[in-house]
Amino acid sequence: MKINSAEFIISNSDVKKCPNEPLPEYAFIGRSNVGKSSLINMLTNHKNLAKTSGKPGKTQLINHFKINQNWYLVDLPGYGYARVSKKTKEVFQKFITDYFETREQLVCAFILIDIRLEAQKIDLEFINYLGEAQVPFCIVFTKADKIGKVQAQKNIAAYKKKVLANGWEEMPQHFVTSSLESTGRDELLNFIGDINDQMFKNENFV
Repeated sequence: MKINSAEFIISNSDVKKCPNEPLPEYAFIGRSNVGKSSLINMLTNHKNLAKTSGKPGKTQLINHFKINQNWYLVDLPGYGYARVSKKTKEVFQKFITDYFETREQLVCAFILIDIRLEAQKIDLEFINYLGEAQVPFCIVFTKADKIGKVQAQKNIAAYKKKVLANGWEEMPQHFVTSSLESTGRDELLNFIGDINDQMFKNENFV
């Protein structure tokens, strides 16, 4: 899929105020500082579409970006940032769960994982949450340029082992990406494009 247009539409913390167009949405979420904004900018080929920051916890709202005028990329707040206050975390938790559990336009969530790290408890818990909530999702391993290919495969295999030990029958579909080298860009966009083509063909979205 080719990105012809990408524009910011709205930021808010109330799911009811999200765009009401019947267009498919793909939500990106992960631990703070996992490289989410950089990945979004890489996918859309826009340097500053999503605001990047060296300071974790930058994204604190639901951000909607309309892509090619026919689908939405949704940037959700990172989870697990220690310096965010408990009250703020509770607010995040509320509108994140509201989004995943009530947003009818949501087609698939992408959970971002830093490929350099061992499986983190908070990521595994979030994977289980989406499974229990019956939200379709994929895993996106980020920062592949910062690790060798052999080690990357070893880390993915270790992650798969953890996921299976956590009660899953198989490893969820996953992608390996690098925002710096555009690794995984075509695979991710084609995955989204194929789903959109099928949905529009079946008139699930009009």
